[in-house]
Amino acid sequence: MKRTIVEVILALALIGAGAFGWTNWKGNQKATGQLTELKAASEEATKAVGEKEAAIKAAEEEMSALREEMAPLEGQAQQLAAVKAAMANGITLTDLEAAYKSQKNLSAERQVGLGALRMLTKGADDPVAVEAFRKALKASELGDRKNTICAAQIGLAAAGEKIAILPECLPKPAKVKEAKEDKGEKSGAEEKSAEKDAHSKDDGHDHGKDDGKGKAEEKGGHEKKAVHWSYEGDMGPERWGKEFPTCAKGKSQSPLDIRGPFVKTRTVVTTDYKEGPLKMVNNGHTIQVNVPAGSKLRIDGIAYDLLQFHFHRPSEEKIDGKPMAMVVHFVHKNAEGKLAVVGVLLKEGNENPGIKTLWANMPMEEGPEVTPEGVNFNPANLLPREFDFYSYEGSLTTPPCTEGVRFFILKTTVNVAKEQVAAFPFKRNARPVQELNGREISTN
Repeated sequence: MKRTIVEVILALALIGAGAFGWTNWKGNQKATGQLTELKAASEEATKAVGEKEAAIKAAEEEMSALREEMAPLEGQAQQLAAVKAAMANGITLTDLEAAYKSQKNLSAERQVGLGALRMLTKGADDPVAVEAFRKALKASELGDRKNTICAAQIGLAAAGEKIAILPECLPKPAKVKEAKEDKGEKSGAEEKSAEKDAHSKDDGHDHGKDDGKGKAEEKGGHEKKAVHWSYEGDMGPERWGKEFPTCAKGKSQSPLDIRGPFVKTRTVVTTDYKEGPLKMVNNGHTIQVNVPAGSKLRIDGIAYDLLQFHFHRPSEEKIDGKPMAMVVHFVHKNAEGKLAVVGVLLKEGNENPGIKTLWANMPMEEGPEVTPEGVNFNPANLLPREFDFYSYEGSLTTPPCTEGVRFFILKTTVNVAKEQVAAFPFKRNARPVQELNGREISTN
């Protein structure tokens, strides 16, 4: 009996020990699972903290870069605020407008100055300021007027006008960005922009510069890219109108096929060209000679300053449907900002001594202006003795095709040797003739 009782007690103890062991094992399994979960959560939290720290560091670096970029802008803003405060009383504006009141037509520089002063005094929404900037821009599409064009475009943009601003008119990138580019750290957008810029050219020429690298006329917003135009291909003359509306929609476009009937005119045109240092530029579309001050054209006694002359091959103008080998366009501007172009047709024949001098010094590749040492030139060397002409109202023959240009195409041609034509670095740089659209062609 005692033995049986002992066996029962031992069996119960064994059962209890087994139950206790099993309970402990289950508890350990659960604790191990919880520990694994906690470890994984800890690792995730550590990773998240690392990512946050990296993001914070990147944000701090970006903020530091922005502060470096903002530093020069803050100085400019303070300068602008000082100028605006000084002009706020309106006395300077009143004095300036009184001084300009007697002048019927202001120069581009005076128009842009007036627009800027009105904007400072009256605000960006002043309609007179906007109109002044527009007039300045229209009058600046020739010669060396980049600063005036930039001022007018930026002024119109500040007034909320939709206008494409020339890339060279925009603020230069801050030094921090330049440093990144030096290290090859360009963003995708910067790489695309650089790729576009690589295809741009300085297209400003013809009856003055549009300074444009073929800039789009007032179309689109400030972000609109620069438009490169050419004499062939996707941006040839037949497609200029897509980016420069006046080229397609204008009713007084140049050049023309000159043919009768003609209207007789008593207009008297004379030239007084002076010799001066030779200054030449290959701007990617033509060879242009920039003329020092002093040479003049007079139309019924009104003086026009000769700014520059350049060449087209073949001649842009035709006479009774026939072009010449080349044409020289002499570009002039009077005190009121009006343009006048004298065209001299070049016919294949004997060697031209004047062109011989020019060709001996012309830059064959596109680039900045060159001034050959000790070389002078008189534009009169390219004129014929007789000055009979055809005359009509036209436009620039390159984008943006601005109208209001008075043309005088001389009837007497000037010789140019076949070899001299072949030496010209542009095989073809002539806009096709345009519609007459009811205009009269006069002759003296």
